[in-house]
Amino acid sequence: MPDYLLIILRCVFAFFFLLLICRILGKRQISQLTFFDYVVGIAIGSITANLSVNLGVSWLDGAIGLATWGILPFILVLLSLLFRPIRYLVEGKPTVLIENGKIQEKNLFKSKISLDELMLQLRQHNAFKLSDVELAVFETNGAISVMKKTMESPVTPNQLNMTLEADKKPEVVISQGKIVQKALDDTGFTKEWLIGELGKKGVLDLKDVYAAQVDSKGQLYIDFVNDQKNNSASSERQAVMAKLKKVAADLDLYALDTDNQGAKELYKNEAANIKSLKSKLESYLK
Repeated sequence: MPDYLLIILRCVFAFFFLLLICRILGKRQISQLTFFDYVVGIAIGSITANLSVNLGVSWLDGAIGLATWGILPFILVLLSLLFRPIRYLVEGKPTVLIENGKIQEKNLFKSKISLDELMLQLRQHNAFKLSDVELAVFETNGAISVMKKTMESPVTPNQLNMTLEADKKPEVVISQGKIVQKALDDTGFTKEWLIGELGKKGVLDLKDVYAAQVDSKGQLYIDFVNDQKNNSASSERQAVMAKLKKVAADLDLYALDTDNQGAKELYKNEAANIKSLKSKLESYLK
């Protein structure tokens, strides 16, 4: 077999074998890159590269090397979850850089962090003054966690003894001009309500809407396909058309809500009349 075909086969084998190892190690390998994860990643990458292009390395030797470097960290991670000394050995300990508002110079030197780098990290946490910081900790994954002093922290509703309604997940109810019915059902609102809200904002055609999102409080955000066009389109004719659509939708909704058969028929007839009127006026109101 030609060498180039052999290299391709070895690369494919190494790729899928490495993918299997990464699945075993889990998301932790990419979400929290500690010094231990860094070393393991370099070793596995080096072995994979050798297995891919170094024809002097046998398939079996490469697979054994990858498996060893994949399984050993996995075992150590499991042990570190059970035994704290092993966790400190594998991951290290967080280092306090600022405590009680005072810089710990020895810990700063031990962590190989300069004052300029510390200030950069603090600024990324919106702490531009050292006097605003109560505690700063150098985490095992290389990030610096910052706790501001109480007087410099934002006031929360809990501190003001305010009770607020919990926000729920906002849903995209229109995507590329089409209503996402499942998402709309999850919000608890109806299609008639959505059309009415769109009408209030002068939207006559769903095709003009690229995306629309509803939050738990019923606030509707709309992003138009042509933002410049739709931002300026709020003429009286469009408002009249929107009102007619809203009235028709409301009448349909009333017909569904009532158990009185006479009222139901009345609402349906009036909704049909409004829709007929809207259809006749549509060419004039565009």
